[in-house]
Amino acid sequence: MRIWVLLVIVWLTFQATAQNFPSEVWHKGKVVLITKEVHKGKVKYDLETDIVQVNMDNVIHTFSSKKILYFEIFDESIDSYRRFYALPYTVSPGYKTPILFEVLHEGRPLSLLAREDIATETIPQYSYYYGRSNYYSRYKLVYEYYFFNEKGDIRRYNLKKKSLLQLMQKKASEVRKFINENNLRVDRRRDLERITVYYNSLWDT
Repeated sequence: MRIWVLLVIVWLTFQATAQNFPSEVWHKGKVVLITKEVHKGKVKYDLETDIVQVNMDNVIHTFSSKKILYFEIFDESIDSYRRFYALPYTVSPGYKTPILFEVLHEGRPLSLLAREDIATETIPQYSYYYGRSNYYSRYKLVYEYYFFNEKGDIRRYNLKKKSLLQLMQKKASEVRKFINENNLRVDRRRDLERITVYYNSLWDT
C-alpha cells in the first residue's frame, strides 16, 4: 500500500512539472537582425539567456539580443502572432544592454511589455494514508510587466495599483474610474492591456 501511495505522489509531481516551457518549443517565425538581415524558419527563444535560435533547412543559427532588432513567431497554442523587440534596459546603475521584451500593446505615450520567467512554487499534497500533507516543488511560467514611454525609458511594474496610477499620473483619476467601473485587476495580463489601451486613448481626445 505504501508503494502505491508513493507512486501516486510521484506521478502527480511528474504531471505538474511535465510541461513545455518557451525555451523548449519551436514556432514558425522570423528573426530580423540589426543589420536588417532576415532569417525565417522555426524559431525558439529563451528570455532567461536572451538567446534566439532559428532552424533554417536543419541548420540552427543562434543570436544574442545584442544582434537582434526584433523577432516574430506564430504561437499555435493561442493561434496568434507574437512580436519581441531587443530594447536597451538598465541592468545596473549606469549600464544599459539590449534585452528581449514581448510587446503586448504598442501605443503612445505608453507601451506595455512583458518578459517570461520560470518560478518555483511549493504545492501541498494531502496523503490520506499517512494522514498528513506532503510537499513538492514545481516550475511555473510567470510574467513580469514593464512600461515603455516615448523617451525610451523602460520601467518595471510591480503589479500594485498605486504604482500603476503613478505611471499614469497625468490621467490617474480617469484611469482609476475606468478600473473600478469595469472591475479590472491591475495584476492580470488582459486587464493591464485594457487599462493601457484606455490610458493611451485619453491622449487622443
